Amino acid sequence: MTQVHRTVLNPPTPFPLPIRITTFPRMAPVRIAFPRPRVDDVHTAVRQQLEALRLPDLQGKRVALTVGSRGIRDIVPVLAAAVAWLRERAAEPVLIAAMGSHGGATSAGQRALLAHLGIVPEAVGASIVTDTETVELGRTPDGLHVYCDRNAASCDAMLIVNRIKPHTAFAEPFGSGLLKMLAVGLGKAPGAAQIHRQGADRMAAAIEAIARVVLSSGKVLGGLAIVENAYDETAKIEAVLPDQISQRERALFAEARALMPRLPVDDLDALIVEEMGKEYSGTGMDVNVIGRWRLPGMPEPSSPRIRRIVALRLSGASEGNAQGVGLADVVTTRLVATIDPVATYVNNIVSTFLERAFIPIAMPTDRDAVAAALASLGLPDPARARVGRIRNTLHLEELWLSESVLPGLAGREDVAVGLPEELRFTTDGTLADVR
Repeated sequence: MTQVHRTVLNPPTPFPLPIRITTFPRMAPVRIAFPRPRVDDVHTAVRQQLEALRLPDLQGKRVALTVGSRGIRDIVPVLAAAVAWLRERAAEPVLIAAMGSHGGATSAGQRALLAHLGIVPEAVGASIVTDTETVELGRTPDGLHVYCDRNAASCDAMLIVNRIKPHTAFAEPFGSGLLKMLAVGLGKAPGAAQIHRQGADRMAAAIEAIARVVLSSGKVLGGLAIVENAYDETAKIEAVLPDQISQRERALFAEARALMPRLPVDDLDALIVEEMGKEYSGTGMDVNVIGRWRLPGMPEPSSPRIRRIVALRLSGASEGNAQGVGLADVVTTRLVATIDPVATYVNNIVSTFLERAFIPIAMPTDRDAVAAALASLGLPDPARARVGRIRNTLHLEELWLSESVLPGLAGREDVAVGLPEELRFTTDGTLADVR
């Protein structure tokens, strides 16, 4: 690992590619105006929604609130508001790490992951439990085990908190949200492993069946669902009664899917992703944005169609978990040097989608990585390639597109295009102005 990192710091001459790339496409800054509904006062919204549930007397009750590892924009104020509301009713709230096998499936790893997201006792006003032990609450009609975090199961009640958004391993009829938190998050590593063994085509049905058993325990007070807009802002907060979770999640999922950011074009020769990471997607790069599932037996989406994906680095908040790196075609040795094999392999083995952890071709510098992707396409003129460049797959309101792509944006009122300029690299081969 150390030797690879030194190579990045002291790069050699450009990597000797079979096709020499001397000129890169000129890129223009593009700004997209996505729909932007948002909640201005998160604290008030949470309180109003919880009031609407008309919950029973909670005095002296120990209430578990679920907290996952996703980078939800307002998760800290949402949790803090829910904790304060529960304390006003003389309840004893406790936050339960509900994140399947993330953080290496260890208590310390999950605590560190939450801390990176700002989820610490001082910020939310309650203790945080990251133990990994589970108990079994029962079986589904098909014989699936219903695992539940031991600490959550020992509480008097549970409030399920999560964001609703499209999932990265199944597409319908709901995504990542309250049902998944009940079945996978609270199920910890054994629950996550069992769900993923069902395969992408049966995963949603298994999640819902397990969630029904947890809901039938009578311990779930309800769900607190968060929907975000394309700017990573809270667009909606809704409290849902237990018997309405399945139905409402489907409707909220449709809203979330309509609001998610998308590339403004469907066909690209190459997409440069400056940073991948768990705070942007469970798979580092959102499969719904890049148009790649890479799941055995599951057809790829019809759009977008991207021939080569280049990922330049892994975010620090990922704690070395490079789940999804296999979705790229070319990466940098800098990215590879930051991968924690334990965190990455545990997550991928549990998910059963090993292909998403395969290391792509790794090049010494950003420049070499982009050049390798273009050289591999066999284009008559690489300088005319259809190329996109994004910060990450969560924030797409500002991106860069090559000149050959721009004619397809003509006449669009939701898109503003700036002047094209050269794709610039620093003397050590790093893509210029990468944050």
